[in-house]
Formats: sequence, C-alpha cells, structure tokens
Amino acid sequence: MPTALITGITGQDGSYLAELLLSKGYRVIGVARRSSTMTYERINHLLDDITVVQGDLHDQGSLLSFLEEYKPTEVYNLAAQSFVPTSWNQPALTGEITALGVTRMLEAIRFINPKIRFYQASSSEMYGKVLEVPQSETTPFYPRSPYGVAKVYGHWITVNYRESYDLFAVSGILFNHESPRRGVEFVTRKISDGVARIKLGLSKELRLGNLESQRDWGFAGDYVEAMWRMLQLDEPDNFVIGTGETHSVREFCEIAFERADLDYKDYVVQDERFYRPAEVDLLISDPSKARSILGWEPSISFKELVTMMVDADLARLNGK
Repeated sequence: MPTALITGITGQDGSYLAELLLSKGYRVIGVARRSSTMTYERINHLLDDITVVQGDLHDQGSLLSFLEEYKPTEVYNLAAQSFVPTSWNQPALTGEITALGVTRMLEAIRFINPKIRFYQASSSEMYGKVLEVPQSETTPFYPRSPYGVAKVYGHWITVNYRESYDLFAVSGILFNHESPRRGVEFVTRKISDGVARIKLGLSKELRLGNLESQRDWGFAGDYVEAMWRMLQLDEPDNFVIGTGETHSVREFCEIAFERADLDYKDYVVQDERFYRPAEVDLLISDPSKARSILGWEPSISFKELVTMMVDADLARLNGK
C-alpha cells in the first residue's frame, strides 16, 4: 500500500486530495497545525480512514520525524498562508510558511529519503502583473502580493532541489479552484454564501470589491486529480493547471444570484475596503501541456461550479 503525506489536509484541496488517494488504495497521513480548537470540518467524514498528526512547516524537527515514522512514498505540500489579502497584513508570517516552509520540507526529504516524490502547490498569483496572455509554464513571474512573492520562492526552491539533488519534485501552478469547501473569506464562497443568506432572509446586501476582476476558475475536485497525475510521471516537471477560460466577479454574481431567482444588481454593493492594494491583471491559463502529457481535463464547467456552490450553501443554511 503506497503512503502519502499531505500538509494542509484540513483545507479545501487537502480534503479532496485525501478522498482521491483513499479511493486509489493509499494510506493517507495528514499534517495539521495544532490549535486550541482543531478545525476538521472538511475531513470529518474521513477521520476513520486517515491518520492526522500535529505538525507545522515552521518546525523542521516535526517534518523529519513524520518522514521517518510514516515512510511516505509521496508528499503533497498544500499548507500555506493562502488568503491573499492577509498576506499584506502578515507578510513575514506568509513568507515563513508559504516560502521557507517549502525549503524545510525539501530538506527533510533530502535528509530522510531522497526517493520520496514531492508535489509543491504553486499558484497563478505568481504571474501577478502578467507579461503575456494566456500564462504557461514558461511565462515570467511578476507577483503583486506578499503571497505571490512567497509562492514564487516556493516554486523556484522546488525546481532548485530537483536540479541540484535529483529529487522527484514537481510544481503545479494551479489557477483559481473553488468548491463548496472553499473558505467564506474567498470571494467565490463569499458570493455563494451571501446569495443563500439573502435568499433565506438572513442578509439584505452583499459587499464586494472589484466586480471587473477576472480569474480562471475551476473545480478543486478536478485539480487534485492533476496533482496526483504529476507524481505518477517518469520524470518530474512543472505544469499549469486551469480551465483556459476567464470570468469576472460580476459574471459569478450574475449566475449565483440567478440560481436563487434573484438579480445581483439589487443586492451587491461595491466597497472600496475590499479592493486590493495592487490588483493582478488578466489571469488565464494555457493548460495545453497538462492536457497532452497528463491527459488531464476539467470535468466541471464554470456555470456548474457556481451552481454547485450556491446549492450547497442554500442546503447548509436550510439545515438540510
């Protein structure tokens, strides 16, 4: 039985990845940061089938001990301070976890077992002020937030360890991927949750930032399949994962409110407090390399994704 270790298992991607690996016969070890109130909401249904250990990317010793004790064949590094707005308020913490945490894990792998296959969760936020449209694996990076800068470090240190120490280390440059398990602080889930609250009479308005901001949005459940496929290759490489389509926050609102038989214009209020200090430009992926080498394609359309999220929040708030 292969063993996979997932950092950030309590997050959206960690929960979907754990489900996928269990379906493929893996033993799954999840690393979660210790806190006084452990949040297992996304993985509660998996707790009988996985092992969750307390650890932190700040702590080199815990990473070494996990690799030595559980002997994973694959490591998926999904842990990060991943909320872009917070990265301006906590830039040093973001760098410690999202950037240097990658180095600590790579060092642990190099020391304990260089044969372990390693996946690094990179991000389309690395492109920031984009230098070409669409963005591919060869597009230069120009990050526009402390989070994006930290992800660029994590990406390049992964490449560096691959080339310097012959590690099987891959980097997945994932564009925005959402689901009903997305945190409510992210704009997509903020919209679907807001729609449900307005529909049920729990709220009267939804305050958002820039409605013209555009992103390449896909379904998180599809994207974890791409992560796994990267680690099954004969040779490690970097891959852009996205839909190749772009949609605005306004479009997301239109579809989400329409699903609840509402008009977004009656409820959405633009609020300058939610604008970014430095907005990124047009993020849209060129996933042709993933399509040809990984055989990966998204299965859920943009409209299906928005509908899924609204339906899930309506059911949750209805107590169903």
